[in-house]
Amino acid sequence: MFTGIIQTTGRVERVTSRGGGSRLTLAPTRRLSRLILGESIAVDGACLTVTSGNGKHFTVDISPETLRRTTAGALSRGSRVNLERSLRLGDRLGGHIVLGHVDGVGRLDAVTTEGDWVMYRFRAPKPVWPYLVEKGSIAVDGVSLTVFRCQDGRFTAALIPHTLSQTTLAGRVPGDRVNLEADVMLKHIEALLRRVPLHRRSPARRRAGRKRRAR
Repeated sequence: MFTGIIQTTGRVERVTSRGGGSRLTLAPTRRLSRLILGESIAVDGACLTVTSGNGKHFTVDISPETLRRTTAGALSRGSRVNLERSLRLGDRLGGHIVLGHVDGVGRLDAVTTEGDWVMYRFRAPKPVWPYLVEKGSIAVDGVSLTVFRCQDGRFTAALIPHTLSQTTLAGRVPGDRVNLEADVMLKHIEALLRRVPLHRRSPARRRAGRKRRAR
């Protein structure tokens, strides 16, 4: 489990093909103290396992499934990535609950400025649309951001100078692909509502269900 508060960035030193997947060797910008074999680390928002190394250099293995569902397959030597170690009991939850399970790959549509703030407008893949809620949370390349101006799969997030200086998002340009993870609480609520028997729903919910099935 993570919070979307990036602890440091890193650089890809090596990419090696491995049984349909790949292995990344990463060098964090700031040493990760007491990094241990088998611990989880979010790399651009995707939860991966440390397979070797130390706080200065370490490796992670990426499965074929993760390569299909994230931007990891586009990483190459020199690529910069966001890094966050897993949450410990007693840590502050500074962002929101992030699992490191990427829901889809989106795209940066536009970057504009409003004073000291930089506005990033993203386009999400259709499976993520139901979870775009005004003032809700979303993880973009592992960074916890607040959603606003969301409509038809597009949403805007305001980035403060600190976030831009501490993550890779400052280097993103329109057209770049990004990992998106929706708020897990919204996903659980939707799953529970789908399981509510039709006869127990309100008349309005029954009508909405019939309309969805008709489409």
